[in-house]
Amino acid sequence: MKLDVELDHGFGTRATCGVIVLETDETLEPEFARMMDLDGVALYHSRIPMTAHVRPDTLAQMASELPAAARLLPSAADFDVIGYGCTSAATVIGSDNVARAINTVFPKAKVTDPLAAIIAAGRRLGATRLGFVTPYTPDISLGMREKLEQGGFEIARFLSFEESDDRVVARITERAIGGAVERVADTAACDAVVVSCTNLRCRHIIPQIEARIGIPVISSNTALAWHMLRLSGIDDLMPQHGKLFDCAES
Repeated sequence: MKLDVELDHGFGTRATCGVIVLETDETLEPEFARMMDLDGVALYHSRIPMTAHVRPDTLAQMASELPAAARLLPSAADFDVIGYGCTSAATVIGSDNVARAINTVFPKAKVTDPLAAIIAAGRRLGATRLGFVTPYTPDISLGMREKLEQGGFEIARFLSFEESDDRVVARITERAIGGAVERVADTAACDAVVVSCTNLRCRHIIPQIEARIGIPVISSNTALAWHMLRLSGIDDLMPQHGKLFDCAES
């Protein structure tokens, strides 16, 4: 006997979000699982091809792959926002170009990326002088630093692990990352510290670091999750993820 079908709006009763994750990324999804765990918020992931070696040419190559990655998200979902989870590639490709590529598949969705989200987060926090920690090689770090300066920020102090292998980046310890953040904050007057790269693990330690240094810490993942939620109209305050999540509207 055929059953009657009863339909509703699915999981995303408050917001439906998608995120495109690098093939090599091991950190974004576990961290997002904590930050996006809200009733009525649906989060869907896709992956995009990427080599383990982070270089300008391998990052730029993803521009042509973005529409295909977006098409692997559920086509029936009415996405409020789609995030592209790569800070360095957003720097190389450009946030506007990222949005255009994803909107070829989901024209109604808002689009963000970690670079755009970090800029939005810094402005929302009222920061003008940033400390800056990256895992990148100097050429990639310089490109992002220039984008942040174009966004209206002064870089007060900069440190990098100078690691090009994403498999290594995913295994840099929270203690090493926290130590770098504290070193930046201790040696330069800044309003916030940015930890760039979705593959660096630091969501868990951000509140403790903030308590020690007295200023906000913005990571690529916390900025992206926060910006996606705010663009979706979700204003829940979640201070357990850091000072940024005490900010409501984007």
